[in-house]
Amino acid sequence: MENLNGKPTNTWFNSSETAGKVITCRAAVVYGPGEPFVVEQVRVDPPQKMEVRIKILFTSICHTDLSAWQGENEAQRAYPRILGHEASGIVESVGEGVRDMKEGDHVVPIFNGECGDCIYCKREKTNMCERSGVNPFKTVMVSDGKSRFSTLKDGKPICHFLNTSTFSEYTVLESACVVKVDPAAPLKKMTLLSCGVSTGVGAAWNTADVKAGSSVAIFGLGAVGLAVAEGARSRGASKIIGVDVNPNKFIKGRAMGITDTINPRDQEKPVHEIIREMAGGGVDYSFECAGNLDVIREAFLSSHEGWGLTVVLGIHPTPRMLPLHPMELFAGRSIIASVFGGFKGKTQLPHFAQQCMKGVVNLDEFITHELPFEKINDAFQLLVDGISLRCLLHL
Repeated sequence: MENLNGKPTNTWFNSSETAGKVITCRAAVVYGPGEPFVVEQVRVDPPQKMEVRIKILFTSICHTDLSAWQGENEAQRAYPRILGHEASGIVESVGEGVRDMKEGDHVVPIFNGECGDCIYCKREKTNMCERSGVNPFKTVMVSDGKSRFSTLKDGKPICHFLNTSTFSEYTVLESACVVKVDPAAPLKKMTLLSCGVSTGVGAAWNTADVKAGSSVAIFGLGAVGLAVAEGARSRGASKIIGVDVNPNKFIKGRAMGITDTINPRDQEKPVHEIIREMAGGGVDYSFECAGNLDVIREAFLSSHEGWGLTVVLGIHPTPRMLPLHPMELFAGRSIIASVFGGFKGKTQLPHFAQQCMKGVVNLDEFITHELPFEKINDAFQLLVDGISLRCLLHL
């Protein structure tokens, strides 16, 4: 276990007292779109077949949680619900059939699981999973179609979120969505690998395969965008252009590999024209991390004709379609999306965690704020106001 500084300690709970039993614990429950989170006591059932129950030590908030909380997509609304998908913790107990982890293992939950058996998991070219892949509409467990959460007052079910539901002291996940990490790795930092950092760095490494000496443009300098910058910097990119309407993000961006910055609000012509001038006709790779369709077009046109690649990472709840004409693809540019940075979670994430421990990727810069779990509403406001990258909540 770890103290608040993320240092290992020898303290641990006795799971023999809780294994196989219902646990009562704190969770942040949302009862409607945009409503404040209510930190209350909930019931968490034991894990069933091929499930794991973990004690969450740290969790943080990203824009996917923000979108779900705000109810931007009507079809995703299901209440009451426990959100959260970026966290770290320790295994409390495992269900029948789980062989790759045990009580006391240090783990991170992942929203895009890897069962290892389906047709997708057996393909090297994809990190999709037929059984446990990312599914924003999924609100119950696969094994029996039921929730593992319920209200303490009347026992009514509470919906799951994105395979994870980490805004709770204890949560139950499919074993395919739990990754064991080196116990020497500080769990405080490992939280970032559940989503944001893995998504951004992986997009640069796995999806785009950024080459040394290449040029990169990143649209949106939140945690994912800056993780792309870290990934491109570590690969030796010579020019990394950061685009954002918030100039306060440029200082942090330059500390994480950004070489040039553009604020679209300060420009008199389209950003893609400016980038073409800066990068000799366009960048080799562009990354859209803003969740804005108009930005996708700017990113696409910023890439170089003949070989430019655009990677889409932003969440797009709008029903609008891609703002591209099919003939524009004949200029040699290509566009692709990336989920979880192309990482196969259980197979590849432990190695990525080792690389982070060795300093290949600087995780320290991403944690900008830390608060106790009870301040979760304040943490969301920091993200809404564009002040935080990752606000770490201590449970």
